[in-house]
Amino acid sequence: MDAGLIAWTALGVVIGVLVGAVPGLTGAMVIALTLPLTFGMEPTPALALLVAMYVGSVSGGLITATLLRIPGTPASIITTLDGYPMARDGRPGRALGLGIVASLFGGVSAWVVLVCLARPLADWSTEMGPADMFSLVMLALVLIAVVSRESMIKGLFAGALGVLCAIPGQHPATGQARMTYGIPDLGDGFKLLPVLLGMFAVSQVLKDICDLNQSAERIEAKSDGMFIKVSEWSKQWVNLIRSSALGAIVGVLPGVGANVGSILAYGTAKAQSKTPEEFGKGCDDGIVASESANNATVGGALVPLVALGIPGSVIDAILLGALVIHGLQPGPLLFTNNPEVVKTIMNTYLLANIIMFAFMFAAARYIAGLSRVPKGILIPIILTFCVVGSYALANRMFDVWVMLGFGLIGFGLMQAKVPLAPFVIGFVLAPMAEENLAAMLMLSAGSWAPLVSRPVSLCLLVVSALLLLTVAMRRRPDSQQNSPDASST
Repeated sequence: MDAGLIAWTALGVVIGVLVGAVPGLTGAMVIALTLPLTFGMEPTPALALLVAMYVGSVSGGLITATLLRIPGTPASIITTLDGYPMARDGRPGRALGLGIVASLFGGVSAWVVLVCLARPLADWSTEMGPADMFSLVMLALVLIAVVSRESMIKGLFAGALGVLCAIPGQHPATGQARMTYGIPDLGDGFKLLPVLLGMFAVSQVLKDICDLNQSAERIEAKSDGMFIKVSEWSKQWVNLIRSSALGAIVGVLPGVGANVGSILAYGTAKAQSKTPEEFGKGCDDGIVASESANNATVGGALVPLVALGIPGSVIDAILLGALVIHGLQPGPLLFTNNPEVVKTIMNTYLLANIIMFAFMFAAARYIAGLSRVPKGILIPIILTFCVVGSYALANRMFDVWVMLGFGLIGFGLMQAKVPLAPFVIGFVLAPMAEENLAAMLMLSAGSWAPLVSRPVSLCLLVVSALLLLTVAMRRRPDSQQNSPDASST
C-alpha cells in the first residue's frame, strides 16, 4: 500500500475508534455520514477509509463497555458482562488490555479467512445462473430473519418491509415506473444513502433525545495492568482460536452481525470452562471470547460482500452502496474488473487491525474522556451532517424528506424492538433478487422450473425452508408438556 492509502486507513481507524467510544454513536451511523464525503474521492482511498472506520468502530466500543457498562456499539454488549465487573474491581487496565489484544487476534484471524475464502467463493459464484442467485438471496433474507434475537416474526416483518420499500421506481425487466403515486422524484425509487442515514443516524438521534437524562457510573481509565504476560496468554490460546473461528463463521452468514458472534463465542467459552461460575464477575475468558469474536465477524462479513456482492452486515450494506456510488460492480466480477479494489479492501482490513491495536493501547485512557461529551452537543452536529449528506446526493430536498421519513420509521421499529438489520439488508437485496428472477423468467420463457430443476437453486431453497421450519418448531411452545397426557403418569 502506498503512503496515501496508509494515511486514509489510519484516519479511518482513529475516527472509528473515537466514534465507537461515544455511547449513542455507531459505526453504521458514522460510515453512512462519511459516505457523501467520499463522492469526490477515488474508489480505493474511499474504501480504505470506510473499511478502516468499520474496524475501528467495532473495536472502540470496548472502552465504554468496560468503563461505563454502556456498549459503545452493539458488538460490545457481551463485553460489558465481564469487562465492567473487572474494571469496577480495580482492574480497568487489565480489562482493556485483554480486550485490545483479543480484538487484534480476532481481526487477523478473520483476515486469513477473507483472503483464503473470498476468491474461491467468487470463482464458484460465476458459474451460478439467475435462478441460483435468486435462491441465494432468498437464503440470505431467511437467515437475517431467523437469527433475530427478539422474534423471528419481527425479523421477517422487518425484512419484508425493506423489500416493500425497494419496490417504488423502475421495474428491472420492463423499465416501467411503479408505485410512484404521481411523484416524479420517486421515478428512481428511494436512494440507499438517505434510507441509511434515516434508519441509523436520525433514528438513533431521536432515541438519544429520549435518553438525554440517562447517566452512568464512570470508572477512571488506567494503563496499569494493560500489558499482560505471555505466560498468561498461553492459557487463552484455545479460547482465542475457537472464538475467532466462531466469529468469522457467523460473519460470513448474511445479516447475522457481530453481536450474535460474540454471544455465541461467550456461551461456548462458558460451556467449555472449568469455572463457569466466574463468568459475569470479571472473568478473563469472557472478555477474550467476546472481543475476539466480534472483531472476527468484521472480516467474515467482508467475504460475501467481496465474493458475491451480498452484504454480510448492516455496515457491509453501506459499503455495498459505496461500491455502487463509485461506479464499481459488486460481486464476483469485482475480482476480474477491479482487482485493485479487492486488494485494497483486504490490505486495509489487516492494516486497520494493526493500527487499531497500537492506537488503542496508546490512547485508551484519553479516549475514555469522549464519553463525557454531552449528547446535546452531538445531536445538532449529527443532524446537520445527515441533511447535508442527503441533499448532496442529487441536490434535491426530496432525499432530505426521505431521510427524515425513514428516521421516523427506524425510531418506530426500535421502540417496537423490531431489528433494523433485516430491513436494511432486505432493502439492499430486493433489487438483486428481482433482477435475477426477471432474467431467469426471460431465459426460461416464463417458466419457474429452473428454481427446482437446478441443483444449486433447489439445495438453497430447501435449506431456507428447513431453517424457517426448524426455528419455528424450536420457538413454538411445547404442546406435549401442556397436554393432559403429558401431565398424567
